[in-house]
Amino acid sequence: MPPTLDPPAVRAWCRLSLQALGRAREEIDAINVYPVADGDTGTNLFLTVESATQSVDAVFEGHAASGSTPDLTSCLRSMAHGALIGARGNSGTILAQLLRGMAEVLAEDAGDLRPALRRAAESAYQAVAHPVEGTMLTVATAAAEAASVVNGDVHEVSRAAYEAARLALAATPRQLAVLGDAGVVDAGGRGLVAVLGALADAVSGQAPMGPLDDALRVPLPRGASSVVPYGCASGEAAADGRDPHAVPGGPGFEVIYLLEAPDRAVPALRTRLDRLGDSLVVVGGDGLWNVHVHVDDVGAAIEAGIEAGRPYRIKVTHFGDQARALQRDRRGTSGERVERALRAVVAVVRGDGLAGLCAQAGATVVAVRPGDPPASGDIAEAIRRAHAREVVLLPNDVELRHAVGAAAEQARAEGVRVALIPTRSAVQGIAALAVHEPTRRFDEDVVAMTSAAGATRYAELAVAQAQSWTMAGVCQAGDVLGLIDGDVAVIGGNLVETGIIVLDRMLAAGGEMVTLVIGADAPADLADRLEAHVRDSHLAVDTVVYDGGQQTCPLLIGVE
Repeated sequence: MPPTLDPPAVRAWCRLSLQALGRAREEIDAINVYPVADGDTGTNLFLTVESATQSVDAVFEGHAASGSTPDLTSCLRSMAHGALIGARGNSGTILAQLLRGMAEVLAEDAGDLRPALRRAAESAYQAVAHPVEGTMLTVATAAAEAASVVNGDVHEVSRAAYEAARLALAATPRQLAVLGDAGVVDAGGRGLVAVLGALADAVSGQAPMGPLDDALRVPLPRGASSVVPYGCASGEAAADGRDPHAVPGGPGFEVIYLLEAPDRAVPALRTRLDRLGDSLVVVGGDGLWNVHVHVDDVGAAIEAGIEAGRPYRIKVTHFGDQARALQRDRRGTSGERVERALRAVVAVVRGDGLAGLCAQAGATVVAVRPGDPPASGDIAEAIRRAHAREVVLLPNDVELRHAVGAAAEQARAEGVRVALIPTRSAVQGIAALAVHEPTRRFDEDVVAMTSAAGATRYAELAVAQAQSWTMAGVCQAGDVLGLIDGDVAVIGGNLVETGIIVLDRMLAAGGEMVTLVIGADAPADLADRLEAHVRDSHLAVDTVVYDGGQQTCPLLIGVE
């Protein structure tokens, strides 16, 4: 088949970009010296593309449930929307606008990448308050210009864009003095080259072209074994008494937020934020925007958003604190290198009760907030926080397997030995934690935890939000659904009745221990009534009850 950009190709583009940025993340972080040398450009680009990938995957999964396939427009829009809401840092925000610009044109004409690449570069320049040459903007423009003169199919155009981007990237140290002084290419541009290479691979349907050649495997800044933020090699104060973590000549804080605001309010917002700080990037449209700026007055930056509309997902980073945190990862507070623990367990959980339970069992916890699942970067950060040579990961949710797997790959690249136990529910994670023994050999401990999780059947009760078809028949809004091992097995009228039916079905195959994890909105007597039923109807079966506090479902059930 000829090369094409269709829905599967968009999905492949996202996934290949994520893989490429995952491989290059540390390298890109290491060469991040502009606009602020905070060593996170690779991570920010990875997290931005991860959000775009998750958004596209959700579109495919939603259509698969109804037996249909998504169209190209919905895939492109979901990719751009996912990047917009998940954009991190200066580079991630610019990348989100590049993807949005491409999606706007490709939704109308998927057969021609040339105007899409041109629109992407133009819209990115418009989003940046003060564009600078020698950055990913320059790389994007070079790619668009090279593509515009190619008379060929989408693969030939995308390949030309990729090759031109590589050449433009190699030239960035000559265009931007800070890059030349450090002896590196632009970090954001390096990430964009990886994304464009993934696009060429995706539309061709062929095997990926592989990593960039040696000409673009750039050195670290001169005289450094790794990038030390803001040129500070230790946690000690400078001889003149200045804060060694301060950004030389620049604002002290990075402020990022999503903003719901009418398009007419954005020009005034740009003007006000531009007066407050620098590195201003405002991307988006149609009422939803992602705002990024470096300022000293955080309150004023947020107030500007409030005057324009409704800011949310507000994130404030103090550059000095970020630098100190990076150094603490390498050394203790006394300056001595921190001794890693032998082994740790990192558990992803929903609800304060479950988080407390897992923490008491010795796990490092990644909390899942309603409607805001953790990205792989959040999980990878928890692995670093555990500071262990060996780590066991418990995702405790089918939908989080991809993010946890990506975090595991990041940790392995950093030299940590990682085992991912495929727990599909928190009750399986609890069972695995119960047999965890850090004094055993790593492989033996992983086998024991995996066996305990696998021997635990899991179920949950949920309330139907609308009429729909299920494995157990048609349910109506308000019905209580009993899901066993992920499939709807019971449709009931209330929580107690449905819970009893689910327990009886699960215990019909045998069991010694029932675990009940009570959700935040469950009735006060739910646990007592179910526990009494098990005691009266199933001899020699013990029951343990936990207050999970999860808001996603009123009850989780485990049977060991």
